Amino acid sequence: MIKRQLPKPAELFELMQFKKPDLNARRRRLDAALTIADLQRIAKRRTPKAAFDYTDGAAEGELSLDRARRAFEDIEFHPDILKPAEHVDTSTEILGGRSSMPFGIAPTGFTRLMQTEGEIAGAGAAGAAGIPFTLSTLGTTSIEDVKTANPAGRNWFQLYVMRQREISYGLVERAAAAGFDTLMFTVDTPIAGARLRDKRNGFSIPPQLSLGTVINAIPRPWWWIDFLTTPKLEFASLSSTGGTVGDLLNAAMDPTISYDDLAIIREMWPGKLVVKGVQNVPDAVKLIDLGVDGIILSNHGGRQLDRAPIPFRLLPDVVREVGKDATVMIDTGIMNGADIVASVALGAKFTLIGRAYLYGLMAGGRAGVDRAIAILRSEIERTMTLLGVSSLEELEPRHVTQLTKLVPVRDAAGETALER
Repeated sequence: MIKRQLPKPAELFELMQFKKPDLNARRRRLDAALTIADLQRIAKRRTPKAAFDYTDGAAEGELSLDRARRAFEDIEFHPDILKPAEHVDTSTEILGGRSSMPFGIAPTGFTRLMQTEGEIAGAGAAGAAGIPFTLSTLGTTSIEDVKTANPAGRNWFQLYVMRQREISYGLVERAAAAGFDTLMFTVDTPIAGARLRDKRNGFSIPPQLSLGTVINAIPRPWWWIDFLTTPKLEFASLSSTGGTVGDLLNAAMDPTISYDDLAIIREMWPGKLVVKGVQNVPDAVKLIDLGVDGIILSNHGGRQLDRAPIPFRLLPDVVREVGKDATVMIDTGIMNGADIVASVALGAKFTLIGRAYLYGLMAGGRAGVDRAIAILRSEIERTMTLLGVSSLEELEPRHVTQLTKLVPVRDAAGETALER
């Protein structure tokens, strides 16, 4: 029989500690977010539907994005036991400089639409965390203002080649003059993908008011207060606005972009040059043979060609062909630090996050971006510790198995389309 007694207040106080209430609503909601998916849910509550869907959505049936995220979910880790990893080093060398973690912030267009701090919040948070920040050609903050926001950090610039080449050349010169160290030459956007959520929402730039827009905004007054009391929302590098994002892209981009354009930009740019949007092995091999400083396996976050290759699935084949010495990076679908660890294990030198950072921005401005980075950092460190690895260099393909539900069909010769 267990002997029972009356509760002793002194013993109860030892077992229970009352949490001091936090009167800061922003800090409360961000502290409650334990994953990027939590930030995504907060962002959806706080952001008008058209702006949230512009960020959250992808092209057509959104199959490319769904498949990319599923590919990261469908992995199996293989930890080493009895191998202490008490102190984990997440830092890495990438494109001639140091990064405190194996990821940076990807270029995202029209960022101040999501939350008024926009690229300033992203660049500042990246600088504070010691990771690179990438400004998009379609950004809403100028090259020079991003440099001011992140004066001592690493700034990269993503370049679209315009029909009016002089616009692109001018941006290259400005980025170089501002001390940006890496240029992302983007090759997967000769025209805009069909982003159906934007069309259904009647989303345009600048945002147009309708009865539905107003009704959706009523429970989100903070977004409209920011929108109406801060500088005009416009592209920092383009003077032409009006119409959907697809309309603007189609008017500005040039489907005749070629290797000749790459050669011209290579000649102009004094820093590191990487090509973003690589989606097959032969193109990866050709670009590395041409001497580019790196390639990014990407299907543009699923926002261009729906049913495009899954970068994470493509990664092992590309690494196998171009060798471990090539700088191969990856984006699309990353929602967890474990996704980043798995990518590094399979040969990626670096990864880029887009939506994950924007969910944090919409959830809480600069503090939300800091929270997104902190979540990913914690997940990376925890995953590495549980795998028994103390540094990124210790990660190997043996640590990861890609489980698959989508198996390529082979022809009569036993080859897939990528092998022909």
